[in-house]
Amino acid sequence: MTPAVREGEHRTLPLPLGLFLALVAGSAMPLQGRINGALGEELGSGIGAAVVSFGVGLLVLTVVILVLPVGRRGLREMPGHVRAGRFPWWYMLAGAFGAFFVLSQGLVVTFLGVALFTVANVAGQIGSGLLVDRIGFGPGGPRPVSTARLVGALLALAGVVWVVWPTLAERGVAFAVVGPMLMPLVAGLLMGFQQAMNGVQTRHYGNPLPATFFNFLIGTIALVATYLVMLPFAGPAGDLPSVWWMYIGGPLGIVFIAAGAVLVRLLGVLVVSLGLIAGQLLGSLAIDALAPVPGSTVSATTVLGTLVALVAVVIAAAPRSGLKFR
Repeated sequence: MTPAVREGEHRTLPLPLGLFLALVAGSAMPLQGRINGALGEELGSGIGAAVVSFGVGLLVLTVVILVLPVGRRGLREMPGHVRAGRFPWWYMLAGAFGAFFVLSQGLVVTFLGVALFTVANVAGQIGSGLLVDRIGFGPGGPRPVSTARLVGALLALAGVVWVVWPTLAERGVAFAVVGPMLMPLVAGLLMGFQQAMNGVQTRHYGNPLPATFFNFLIGTIALVATYLVMLPFAGPAGDLPSVWWMYIGGPLGIVFIAAGAVLVRLLGVLVVSLGLIAGQLLGSLAIDALAPVPGSTVSATTVLGTLVALVAVVIAAAPRSGLKFR
């Protein structure tokens, strides 16, 4: 019988390295958003672009799984883990949560604007990070809501609001947009549980490849089903572009999901969520500085808000919150 946890798997990670990896993984998301946005414009379909992005990621993971022995071993051992009750079978459906996030982008970002969408989604991520850690749903067991963790969470949310405040002030928050904001809020809440479910699977597989593969498999199936349902109303997507870089959104998503699956056990869902959020702000800042689109600017507000989010991650991940050091 396969052991519940592999020998030698109980490892610790230096705090600076763990936070650095979370920041790097998070910084891939704005680039993915920019690429998928360009692909959506080329196809004339946001959901079509999401299907292509997930599909390319699934293709890459399928090749990697088949080539690497650890990937094939994880797939072979999956039924045994489920039969032994090491994690419920529905943990492998975590990819549906990622598909819901992508779907929410396609449905409400145009109406809400990026600023309102971001604030609602980040609030959901922070809330689920605190909840998932508190109840011990993730692979690292229960983590109490200490003062440092709560302050870090609130400070991270304040940093994000600070970054998007100029847009919020211009856009306003009328009663009519409160309803649509629930979708990105729920998507953010689900992301915390998705990371925890992936982390539990990774703990037993011994590597993040199988969990990441199932995320892309289930996410692709969910998005294809959504595309087919909406096809009579929205019409088909356009022809696939010949520009190669429009197809790397999926591989960037692999980095995001795999890193989260590994780090949640060592850092906790809340700290990983905050690290990914800060990484997204850093990535957005870098993209606006190096490859700006019309109307984008790098202001002092953006820089200071990003720094506040980085400080929040350090506060929440302080040694007194239970993180082990090598």
